[in-house]
Amino acid sequence: MTQSIYQRRQEGWLSENLKHSNHWRFSFDQATQNFLTDFAKKYHRPDAELFSYEFSEWDLGPAIEVIDQAVEETMLGGGLVILEGLPRRELTEDQFGFLNWVIGLHIGVPRPQGKSTQYLAKVQDIGTNYRAASGRGFSSNEKLTFHTDGADISTLGCFNTAKSGGMSMITSSTAVWRQFEREHPELTNAVEEHLFYFSRQQEEAPDERPYYGQKLFEECDGLIFGKWNSNRLRTAQDINDVPKLTETQNKILNYMGEIIQRSTHLYTMYLKPGDLQIMNNNTVFHSRTAYEDYADADKKRLLYRLWIAPKKSPRLPQSWNEFYGEIGANMVRGGIKGHHFDEQCKKFDDDHARKLQMSFDN
Repeated sequence: MTQSIYQRRQEGWLSENLKHSNHWRFSFDQATQNFLTDFAKKYHRPDAELFSYEFSEWDLGPAIEVIDQAVEETMLGGGLVILEGLPRRELTEDQFGFLNWVIGLHIGVPRPQGKSTQYLAKVQDIGTNYRAASGRGFSSNEKLTFHTDGADISTLGCFNTAKSGGMSMITSSTAVWRQFEREHPELTNAVEEHLFYFSRQQEEAPDERPYYGQKLFEECDGLIFGKWNSNRLRTAQDINDVPKLTETQNKILNYMGEIIQRSTHLYTMYLKPGDLQIMNNNTVFHSRTAYEDYADADKKRLLYRLWIAPKKSPRLPQSWNEFYGEIGANMVRGGIKGHHFDEQCKKFDDDHARKLQMSFDN
């Protein structure tokens, strides 16, 4: 079944829609790949801080049109895009990461991602215990539960794949909600009314609680927004002051959890070197299978991740405010400030927001 971009945003998609359509696949042609390779080699400076680069001096040339088309599908359509052909073979790890950073700066304002206030994260196994109260999946090789990341958009640029495993799993949260409405109408009011509480995994800034409340699904300006992170829901239950999940809430989580993983809704894929995955965290849930890595450090699975507040974003629902900080349209919002959000971070956020004509306040 062919869907319009409007239908993909309003209704979501099923796995069959992705299997039989290329609306979510984009690619850089060879000339653009050559341009981006030369660009990365010309402008990347070894050991330079990310914030030290001057974005206004850069022109992504022929890549801009493809990137903009991919972001449009991400934000206004089904929320999932694969952009193939990101130069990889002729670039070092750092040059490849730099290119991901530059593309992110074009899309919007990158957001910090954790306790270390990292703006560009290496997704690579360093032995983290994902199930611990402070666990994060990006630094573990364990199977992840379904979740959304902490900003409107996430990008994952693949440099190396694992020896085995590491399959990406994606489900349309909008389609999950539509299915839930059909099968459990008696519970839809409870979903729309109740806050669910998520742990910050010990990464909270000094002015934040160790947890936050948010609705799983909420409508705003005629659009449906979805939230999910079963690992953080679980660890939040061990935090003082967090209300215990009610019988009704547990029913909701169980029913939704089952729909998310149905073969009709779940799409699986492997990212290959040079793939850039772009996701809208308000309209898709994602996960990853466990993986076995190579012993050779140069071959280990490596992806570069960005969280981004994109240009021309829609207004968010009210309950999103505690986590996102701001909910207005075209605003810099989201991210995890962590423990090292300093004046340099504030200056970068402010300067780049001004360049993109985005706002920090209403």
